[in-house]
Amino acid sequence: MAAASARTICKVGRSVLETPVVSRSGTVSYLLGNAGAHGSRRAYGTGGSGFRSKLLSSARAGGGRVLGCAFLLGGGLGLYQTVKMSAQQHLAEGDRTVSDRGLKLTMYQYKTCPFCSKVRAFLDYYGLPYEIVEVNPVMRQEIKWSSYRKVPILMVQGELQLNDSSVIISSLRTFMISKEKSMADIIRCYPELKSVNERGKEVTEYSNKYWLMLSEAEYGNVYPEKGMQKEEMKWRQWADDWLVHLISPNVYRTTGEALASFDYIVREGKFGAVEGFFAKYVGAAAMYVISKRLKSRHNLQDDVRQDLYKAVNDWVAAIGKKRKFMGGDQPNLADLAVFGVLRVMEGLQAFDDMMKNTKIKHWYARMDRATLNHEGRPPSP
Repeated sequence: MAAASARTICKVGRSVLETPVVSRSGTVSYLLGNAGAHGSRRAYGTGGSGFRSKLLSSARAGGGRVLGCAFLLGGGLGLYQTVKMSAQQHLAEGDRTVSDRGLKLTMYQYKTCPFCSKVRAFLDYYGLPYEIVEVNPVMRQEIKWSSYRKVPILMVQGELQLNDSSVIISSLRTFMISKEKSMADIIRCYPELKSVNERGKEVTEYSNKYWLMLSEAEYGNVYPEKGMQKEEMKWRQWADDWLVHLISPNVYRTTGEALASFDYIVREGKFGAVEGFFAKYVGAAAMYVISKRLKSRHNLQDDVRQDLYKAVNDWVAAIGKKRKFMGGDQPNLADLAVFGVLRVMEGLQAFDDMMKNTKIKHWYARMDRATLNHEGRPPSP
């Protein structure tokens, strides 16, 4: 989603770069209304204070290039100042089972991409040690070595490349459970399939991506009750095929909400006055327009909040009153997928409205604690 938004704005930016539309003074005004700032320790992070975008630095040149660069900066949930490569070590005391088997994990991501957030939720819950490399959604220089141009990408030992968030999660979970299979053996069970969609664009899909590749005995241990596996797979796919498409239309629903999203980006990044102006106002304006297009594409209601409310209430109803999580007393892969998608809205009006107007609050709080405390990490021997 974030990458698609970035590509859309790239096209807009290139067209603006070729057309001078700014006065000689280099000033542009946008009347988009005021927005309150919603901060969050997770959503719309910048990868560290003082982290600046070289794209915006070049915007001071003025003229059409200023506006063009500003449009390039409006690349959706994942578009913030990430031109540089940023690597940070996560969970130094990681899962002993995986680390003892020699896995070094490096994830290439956009921090606020829902699919990337899904993978982080999985890694954090199980306490797996990993490094992050933040990718610039426009230039994508950090993954120029890869023929697969989307994120997340997970590199294992710096050599084996895993693509697609659901494939990453399924293959790693299989590796954690099956002690005899190598990651190279496991990833062969998720073959890559290429096809052309209705718009004539080549797309890549992966077979079996919601399956764990386990023996019959291992399946019995993981899914002790009838229907557990089928339920988990159903809701993992639901998170990918439906829930994720509700994020952008809700986050950028109004000009005020779009401004609030980009306002947080600017404040966290400590932009200069000129940089902050273009990142906030032009980026917000572009994403507001794109969100309307996404609403139409996915046949959402005029009030997109209602689709969001219904989706999360359907999820809570599926869990029921007798279970803490869909997985029972502990989260399963569906819990982690839904939580990962929803948490990219933290700190924004859409998130606050969701918490106020749906029944998801208690489940979400339990999931938050479970991932923060790495509750899925096996006990040390």
